[in-house]
Amino acid sequence: MGEQLYAVVFKERVEYVTKTGKKRWKWVRRFRAPKPEDDNAAQVTVRLEERLLEWEAFDYVPGERIPDGAKTAEPLRYGMGNWRDLFSPRQLLCHGTSVEVFREMLDRDRATGDLGELRRAAYGYLALSLDKLLNYNSRMSVWMPTREVIANTFNRHDFAMCWSYAEMAPLVAGVGYEWAVEQTTNCIRELVAMVHAAGSKKDLISQPDIPPPLTVTCKPGDSLDHVGDGSVDVVVIDPPYYDNVMYAELSDFFYVWLKRTAGQVFPELFRRQLTDKENEAVANPAKFQGEKGARALAGRDYQERMAAIFAECKRVLKPNGIMTLMFTHKATGAWDALTAGLIEAGFSIKASWPINTEASGSLHIKDKAAANSTIFLVCRPRAVPREEEVRDSPPTYWEDVEPRVTRAVRERMAEFEEAGVSGVDLFLAAFGPALSEFSEHWPLQRGTPRDKPVERRRKRQHEMFEEEWDPYAATPEDALDAARREVQKYRLERIANINNSAALDPATAFVVFAWDAFKAPVFAYDEALHLARSVGIDLDGAVIGRLAEKKASNILLWDSVHRAAKGALGPADGSRGMIDALHHAANLARRQTMAVARDMLIESGLNQDPAFLTALESLLEVLPPSSRFTGVERKGDVAGAANDFETLYDLYRLAFTKQIDEPKQLSLWR
Repeated sequence: MGEQLYAVVFKERVEYVTKTGKKRWKWVRRFRAPKPEDDNAAQVTVRLEERLLEWEAFDYVPGERIPDGAKTAEPLRYGMGNWRDLFSPRQLLCHGTSVEVFREMLDRDRATGDLGELRRAAYGYLALSLDKLLNYNSRMSVWMPTREVIANTFNRHDFAMCWSYAEMAPLVAGVGYEWAVEQTTNCIRELVAMVHAAGSKKDLISQPDIPPPLTVTCKPGDSLDHVGDGSVDVVVIDPPYYDNVMYAELSDFFYVWLKRTAGQVFPELFRRQLTDKENEAVANPAKFQGEKGARALAGRDYQERMAAIFAECKRVLKPNGIMTLMFTHKATGAWDALTAGLIEAGFSIKASWPINTEASGSLHIKDKAAANSTIFLVCRPRAVPREEEVRDSPPTYWEDVEPRVTRAVRERMAEFEEAGVSGVDLFLAAFGPALSEFSEHWPLQRGTPRDKPVERRRKRQHEMFEEEWDPYAATPEDALDAARREVQKYRLERIANINNSAALDPATAFVVFAWDAFKAPVFAYDEALHLARSVGIDLDGAVIGRLAEKKASNILLWDSVHRAAKGALGPADGSRGMIDALHHAANLARRQTMAVARDMLIESGLNQDPAFLTALESLLEVLPPSSRFTGVERKGDVAGAANDFETLYDLYRLAFTKQIDEPKQLSLWR
C-alpha cells in the first residue's frame, strides 16, 4: 500500500483584544496543504533500513506474525502479516528508537547497580507510556474532525482499516512523548488518590496519610486459589461481553512491544510469545476454526467459562456477600449465556439498573450494533439444596413461575419510574426482578413443550447445533420475554388506558415505544438496539429497511408515505405486524379516500381485531399531532409522522369511535 502526505496540522499564536481593550493571545489550530519539504518519507525509509537489521538482531522491534483470528483477520486481508506492519515507516522508526533508548537506559542502570524497586516501577510506567503512544501512532489512528484530535487505534474495538490516518509528532511540546508520560502520570495520581481517605487534606510530607492495606493480584478468574473460602464481602466484576470484543487478539498489538520494554524488567509476566487466547472467556469462533458449528461451540465455551468464574466467585464470597457485575449485548443469546452461567454457579439475581457508561462520541459504538448503556446486575449466593432434597422434591415448572415473574416486574415498575427510569431503560431495568424470580426457583422445566425455533427447523443450520433440542427446557430468556411483555402491557395501560387488551406485535411495539420513549422519529442507533431487544425484534433484520433506515449513527423511523415509496410495506392484513395494516390504511386514505381505507380494513376483518384496535389507539397516543390540532407547524422528519396522525385520527373518527377512546394527548392542545 502506498502512502501520501495530504495535510499538516499546526498551531498558530493569535493576538486578540478583550472587551476591556487589553491585548491577549491564544493558540489556534490551523490546517494547511503539505509543502515538498514536509514530506521526508524517503529519508525516513533510508534511516529505517539502516537501523532495522540491528534492531532485529537485538530484538528491539516485533518479529512475530499476526495469527489468524476473528479480529486479526482484518489486517491479514490487507497483506499485513507481521505486527510491525501496522505502523508506517515513520511510526516504526519512532517506536523502534523508543525501545532502543529504553533498553540502553535499563542496561546502564543495571551495570551501575541503580536498578532498585522504585526505579523498576518507574521503568514499568515508562513502558506503559510508550505503549500509550503506540495506540495513537499507528496506521489505524485516525483524525477526529469533530474534536480535532487523533483517535486511538482501538476506538472501535477492532483493527479498523481506514483510507487515511494521522501521525502524532513525538517530539513536539505538549504532544508525543510529553503527552503520553503526562497521561500515565495522571493515572498514577488518580490511583493514589483512590486508596487514600476520601477528602483528605493532609500534607503528605509532614503528615503522611497512610492508606489501608491493599493487595493487587493477577490470577485467572476461575482459579482464585490465593483467596480462602467464604472470606470476601464483595465481588465486583466487569466480564467480557460475549463476542463483542476479542481482547486477547487485540492485546497482541501492545504485548509484542511491552515484552521488549516492560518484559525486560518483569520477565515473569511475558513468558508467552503472544497473549493467551485459548483460556479467554469470550465467544470466539476462531478457537474452533475448521470445526462444524464453530459459532455455537464458541457460545457454549463462553457460558462454561463464565460459569466456572462465577462458581469461584461464589466460593470466596461470604454467605451474606454480594456480587455486582456489568453486562450489555445486542444478542439475546449473550444474555441467556451469561445469566445461565450465573444461575448454574448458584447465584440469585436480585436487581438490575441501566447505567450510562459510554461517551456519545466513542467511535466503537458509533454506527455499530453496540450500546452506550451497561446493565448493572446485583447478585447474592443462593442456598443450594442437598442432593437428596433435589431428588425427592417434585419438579418446578416454568408455567407456575411465570406469573410470579410478571408480578415481580409489575411491582417494581412504579418504583423504577419514580427513580427517573423511563423509555427503553424501563425495559432493561425490568430484567432484574424477572431474572431474580427466575433464579430463585431454579432448576426449572417446562410442562408444555416449546415450539422449535425456525433456525433449528432448517436442515443446514440444524447441523451447526450438536446439542439435542429440548422442548421442555426453561432458560433465562423465558424470564426476559416475560419481562418485556409485562413492561409493554404496563406502558400500554398508561399510553392508551387499555386494560386486558391484545398485546402489540414486535414490529408495532417497536414503533409505538420508540415514539413513547424518544418523542421523535430520529434517535440514536444504540438506543434502538436497546428497544429492539426489549420488544423482541431483530433491529438489522426486521426494522432497518422495513420500518426505518440507518442514517450515520441514528435511526430514522419512516412514515406511511416513505414506507410505501420504498416498497417496504408488509401485508395489508397485518400478518407481519399491525403497523403494516395501519400504514396501508393511512397511505390508501391519502392517495384515494378515507372511505376506501375504511372498506379495506372491514374486508380484511381488522376493524374487529383486538390487536389492530390496540395498535391504532396506541399509535394515536404517541404520534405527534399535526398543526391542525396544535397550531404548530411540523417540519422536517416529524412532518410525515404528524400527517399520519391526522390521517389515522380521521379514520378513527369515521369508523372506530365506538371501539376505542379519543387520544388523550389531544386534551393538552384544547
